[in-house]
Amino acid sequence: MTKIRITKQFSFETGHALYGYDGKCKNVHGHSYKLSVTVSGTPLTDATHVKFGMVIDFGDLKKIVKEEVVDQFDHATVFNQNTPHVELANELKNRDHHVILVDYQPTSENMVIDFAERIKNRLPANIELHSLKLQETESSFAEWYASDN
Repeated sequence: MTKIRITKQFSFETGHALYGYDGKCKNVHGHSYKLSVTVSGTPLTDATHVKFGMVIDFGDLKKIVKEEVVDQFDHATVFNQNTPHVELANELKNRDHHVILVDYQPTSENMVIDFAERIKNRLPANIELHSLKLQETESSFAEWYASDN
């Protein structure tokens, strides 16, 4: 049977800061991220199945990505937990801000790796994560491909 790739796009707002960076991104700032999630699989051939002809229901994919990425990162500020930004993170948390502490430098490159793991762990066994594209600005993005990993 033919393998098909399908893609669903998401958007969310997230702030971050890059500790130790030698440019403007060392300051806390935010982005309007766009995430494209591409999965692959074989369309269901059972004509009696409610999802007949689908690789995965777009609604099911949306639920996974929203729960694992969008709902967690939207309007959050992300800091590396192993930097002095922890002090700022704690202050923001004390003021009821949504802060996420991660064990990596929160660059688009590292975030897309994190997102790939979160999404892969939730996909049905017959569906493979093919790629992710995390767009930070209109002209800058990071991509993750299963074939590279």
